[in-house]
Amino acid sequence: MQKLKQEKTLVLVKPDGVKRGLIGEIVGRIERRGLKVVALKMVQVGRPHLEEHFPKSDEWVGRLGDKGLSTFADYKLDPKEHLGTDDRMQIGKKVKESLFEYMTSGPIVAMVVQGMHSIDMVRKLAGHTLPFKADMGTLRGDFSVDSPAVANVEGRAIHNIMHASETPEEAANEINLWFKPEEIHEYKRAEEDVMF
Repeated sequence: MQKLKQEKTLVLVKPDGVKRGLIGEIVGRIERRGLKVVALKMVQVGRPHLEEHFPKSDEWVGRLGDKGLSTFADYKLDPKEHLGTDDRMQIGKKVKESLFEYMTSGPIVAMVVQGMHSIDMVRKLAGHTLPFKADMGTLRGDFSVDSPAVANVEGRAIHNIMHASETPEEAANEINLWFKPEEIHEYKRAEEDVMF
């Protein structure tokens, strides 16, 4: 049971969230939820770091292309007209490049969040990864309205203010990539004995 109470996840405030002054809002909502920040830093990352963060597989690149093609179909847009191709792998590579440009466009605030069901709780706080689909009351629903259709046509990544790990395995890998063990701290929040 103790392990469940100490589940950890990685949260990144992406460059648009940093530039818009949303660091405090994001940390505040996490802490008000009863979760605790056990590591926190601001970093400017380069491509080599992101190559380790994002999947390397052709399958992932293909999924990015499929999402792009799906968005074009949903909005009755011609991918050849806007991107010069309708090949899923070529589109996936373009999306990947735009994602790398976005994530290196400014500083990122990285943090490790710990607490009961922290992975699921932070993802609920964040809201849907497509901001226009995020419910009001979530961070993305309250602070972002970006659209994949507009982003694809403009050749840029979707500005969705934050990243949160999806699975325990992903969280463990991402935490190890972004933080050294000595940067992660243990402490007890005052209300822990009351909450759980």
